[in-house]
Amino acid sequence: MLLDATHHPVPEIATVPGDWAALVARSHLVAEGAPVDEALVDLAGASRRLLPPAVRRALADLLVDPGPAGAVLLTGVPTGELPATPERPTAPVAKDRLSELVLLTVARALGEPVGYRPEHGGATVQNLLPVRGTEATQTSTSSAVDLEFHTETAFHPHRPHHLLLTCLRSDSAASTYLCSVREVLPHLTARERAVLAEPRFRTRVDESFGGTPATPPGPPVAVLQGDPASPTLLFDADLMDGTDPEADAALRRLAAVALERRLAVVLQPGDLLVVDNHACIHGRSSFAARYDGTDRWLQRAFVVDDLASSAPHRTGRTIDLDLTVGRHPVA
Repeated sequence: MLLDATHHPVPEIATVPGDWAALVARSHLVAEGAPVDEALVDLAGASRRLLPPAVRRALADLLVDPGPAGAVLLTGVPTGELPATPERPTAPVAKDRLSELVLLTVARALGEPVGYRPEHGGATVQNLLPVRGTEATQTSTSSAVDLEFHTETAFHPHRPHHLLLTCLRSDSAASTYLCSVREVLPHLTARERAVLAEPRFRTRVDESFGGTPATPPGPPVAVLQGDPASPTLLFDADLMDGTDPEADAALRRLAAVALERRLAVVLQPGDLLVVDNHACIHGRSSFAARYDGTDRWLQRAFVVDDLASSAPHRTGRTIDLDLTVGRHPVA
């Protein structure tokens, strides 16, 4: 469900159960509770032609041009029978693997799904749900605070091109926030855009990847990158700072524009949101976790364009690069 906003709407591709029948039939090839492994990713890759035609077209279009919204929303996606929401993202879950197969099939239509060792043990499909004790953190398991706008893993040299979120169980109070680069550019001055296009910004490592206040930030980078007329966006409101006062001011202005222009999406069961991580930043509103098995439950996949660039830092589909090692601590 899309809430009122000034942002360009996210294109919605509505589907019905019959559209997914051929792919659902393949889910029986995967045993209940079977690991999400390379065999499942291979099955997903071989199943891309079974995606509904409208979904295939929308994903192909997104690869060519992320559009003014920088995202697309698939609705009516099958998720299978669900048990109670787990207590922890990595807890064993007794469920069929239909939702994982669908998510990975969409992922394989866009590129190569990967995981990151420090987060959720490098799982290729991650469960996102509230966890006791992390309510006020800037992590995917928080609930009591807004997750600030960010590019997914903005601090990482092998960050994903696309972020996929499947909603298994919803919470009406939890909004996913989106803001595309095309939405913010017209509201920045020429000088602000010029500053944001220079390597005058450094990003700290997220705590879910082992970052602490003593971990030094990465090398200077630009926020607006590539073609000045149609740039990509690299931004993290929580972890990124300017290297000088003018850069900091431009960064704060970008954050303010994103908040003003943002689109709020309340994901419903069977929604699959695909975000171009180069074109659109995202966040999430706070909500009240219950910890009773009925909490909001999403599944997430990260997609890179290819596996070659991360090969020196990857085992299988798990990128294993410790960004906290080999740096001098902050005094």
